[in-house]
Formats: sequence, C-alpha cells, structure tokens
Amino acid sequence: MRSVIDVLDLSVEEIDELIETAEDIIADPDKYAHVCDRKKLATLFFEPSTRTRMSFEAAMYELGGHVISMSEASSSSAAKGESVADTVKTVSNYVDIIAMRHPKEGAALVAANNASIPVINAGDGGHCHPTQTLADLLTIHREKKHFDNLTIGFCGDLKFGRTVHSLCGAMARYPGSKFVLISPEELKLPSYVKRNVLDPAGIQYTQTTDLEDSMENLDILYMTRVQRERFFNEEDYLRLKDRYILTAEKMKKAPESMIVMHPLPRVNEISVAVDDDPRACYFKQVLNGKYMRMALIMKLLKEAGRL
Repeated sequence: MRSVIDVLDLSVEEIDELIETAEDIIADPDKYAHVCDRKKLATLFFEPSTRTRMSFEAAMYELGGHVISMSEASSSSAAKGESVADTVKTVSNYVDIIAMRHPKEGAALVAANNASIPVINAGDGGHCHPTQTLADLLTIHREKKHFDNLTIGFCGDLKFGRTVHSLCGAMARYPGSKFVLISPEELKLPSYVKRNVLDPAGIQYTQTTDLEDSMENLDILYMTRVQRERFFNEEDYLRLKDRYILTAEKMKKAPESMIVMHPLPRVNEISVAVDDDPRACYFKQVLNGKYMRMALIMKLLKEAGRL
C-alpha cells in the first residue's frame, strides 16, 4: 500500500505532477468538487496543530469527501496505552486514507506498515514533514517559476526543524541548489542530514550564525521558530528563542527578488511589519498547502484503487 512518509518517497516527476494538479485545482476548483464523494479521511493528530490539520480537512471537504478527526492524543485510546499500530489497524476499517501527526520520529512509518490504507505523514517529531514541503515547493514554483539554481537561506532551528529537513531533501534533487544554514551553534543542521542528503547530492552549503550578512545573496529566506516543545531545558529555550528576528529594517538589505517563507506558526522571529512586504509569502504557503494536499489525497486514493 503506497503511503508518503518522507517527501523523498515521491519522485521529482511525481512532484511535478502534483504541482500540475494543484495548479489545475486553483484554475478550476469546481472540476474537483465531487472527486472524493463518499470517501473518508481520518486526521490522527497526537500533537497540537492548526494549519496542517485544518488544511487536510479543508482539502478533503473541497474534494467532496468527509473527515473523521482526532485532534489530540488525550481524546483517543492512546491515552489508555493503545499503540500506534493498533490505532491505525482499527481506523483503517472506518476510512479510506489517514493523515497522521505524532511527536515521535518514526511513528508515521510504523503507522504505514500496519495500516491497510494509505498513510500521509503530517509531521513526526523532528524528523520530517512532507506535505509542508509540498506546500513549500508549490510556493517556490508559483513565485520563482523554477527550482534549479536557487540559493536558500534556512534560518533558526535547523536541528529540530522537520520542515527544514524535508525541504533540504527536496531541493537537493534540483541542479544548482545552494544552501546557507543560519543558526545558533546549538541548533545547527544535524550531521545526518548533511551526510545523507547534502553531501551525496554535492550541495554547496555554508554555515553561519549571522542572518543580516547572509541576506543579500539569497533567492529565498526560510525562517523557522525555535520550538519550545523540542527542548528539555527551559533555560536553553529562553536563551535561544529570540536569536533571530526578521524586521522591516533588515529586509532593506535583501534583494527585491528574494521571497520570505515560514512554515508557521510564527512567534517572534518575523515582525508583523514584514507582512506588508510583497516578498512575504508565508500566508501564501498556507493556501498552497491545501491545494497540494488535495492533489496528494487524490493521487494516493487512485493508486490504492479507492477512487
């Protein structure tokens, strides 16, 4: 049974097809309004979420389908000690496809290995977040018109940032990609991402702690928050949380063609004054995520013979 746990589960050609489908949905949404009639999506979220959960649910409703939702672990049998494997085996009897978020790395893979229907990873701990990456890729496609020869600055929490890890993997497959890794020493990109993703692809990357001096040569600035929920020590979080704050003043140093992206939620790392800058694309990402999730739901249901 085909599931999507990592964005690299999808080939470049498949991502191109999903983008083409998403663009067609944007152009003619009525064409897709009944594609998933009588089909059901389960959103199993063992960790808090606003955008991702609601985006999946909106995507399924706009395809004409239905949603069964679990928005927190405490409201499910997980609170009684039920395993992820048993949960998805049970839920597979009720729905046609599952979107799951879990705080533990690898939980989505366990779910996919035990479900009898497609599973979409909606974020597993600090590992990866493939559908956010699909939203990111559609945003880049719509704003930049291409994926090759782009210089991307990743700023903030690169250690635990699953959205960063996923987008690094996706963009490493396009020729000429260059990365500028901007973070405190304590939150640097994990060595396994460099070893398994960047180095084999021959990606040129630099590491720095300075945001302002890095901006002038970027095509994309990908901001991230420092994630309180990933820290064991509150003092470390408080010390690092406001390390990078993008302001309207700092944006003056950026090229006019640079775009600013952020997977959200935002805390303090982007000033609200930046929202009015035409280069700010983070709320466009939110909408683009819905379209790409619609495209992915249709693809997986078709491959599973359920559509």
